[in-house]
Amino acid sequence: MKIATFNVNNVNRRLPNLLAWLKRAKPDIVCLQELKAADEDFPAADLRRAGYPAVWQGQKTWNGVAILGRRSEPVLTRKGLPGDRSDVQSRYIEAAVKGLVVGCLYAPNGNPQPGPKFDYKLDWLRRLQRHAKSLLKSGAPVVLAGDYNVVPSDFDIYSMRSWKDDALVQPAPRAAFGKLLAQGWTDSLRTLHPDEPMYTFWDYKRHRWERNAGLRLDHLLLSPDLAPRLVRGGVDREERGRDSPSDHAPAWIELK
Repeated sequence: MKIATFNVNNVNRRLPNLLAWLKRAKPDIVCLQELKAADEDFPAADLRRAGYPAVWQGQKTWNGVAILGRRSEPVLTRKGLPGDRSDVQSRYIEAAVKGLVVGCLYAPNGNPQPGPKFDYKLDWLRRLQRHAKSLLKSGAPVVLAGDYNVVPSDFDIYSMRSWKDDALVQPAPRAAFGKLLAQGWTDSLRTLHPDEPMYTFWDYKRHRWERNAGLRLDHLLLSPDLAPRLVRGGVDREERGRDSPSDHAPAWIELK
């Protein structure tokens, strides 16, 4: 079973790229982030024709998350993280698909920091920790996949020099990511590739793609019962080099 996460950075603008990648890569489950489309504008019919029924939570202009199942209808189980009824940002969706519980997430960026956006990021990550713990207690096989907007360590970024003040690399978000792993979740790409950076994001500015000046922001975390089934994984880097690309590339794993 192949599971992928892809921040598409505007699902309608990148729809030709997305459909072509789905045809090439044939993932069984896909988590999409940064749809930048209201619910009614999500291209559900196009994706279904391509063999990928979906559940989604859109938001006009910003945010938005979706879960696709290859020739399999995802069953929606949750929209939004619990713990803050005032939070209207579309950043989390959860579904049962192909025998797994899949949480698709788009964590807040948090810039500029310090400030209210950074405070919101930390609060959102705390709520994610609480919900992740409850998912572990459920005993279900779970994948938490998406754009965490956290660079876990200096090894996950080409250089800290121009990013040292950025919210993505601050100690508090890194600690929050570490607390997830301490619960028992497996960082699948890092487990499979301990000696490779495995970048998933290259900023559009300053020729960062051409210089391979990347960051690892997109992660697939596995519950303890799924970790022994992990066999392969990677990043489809070539997608970042295509015409009109997202600034992210798809990250994926395979489970036996």
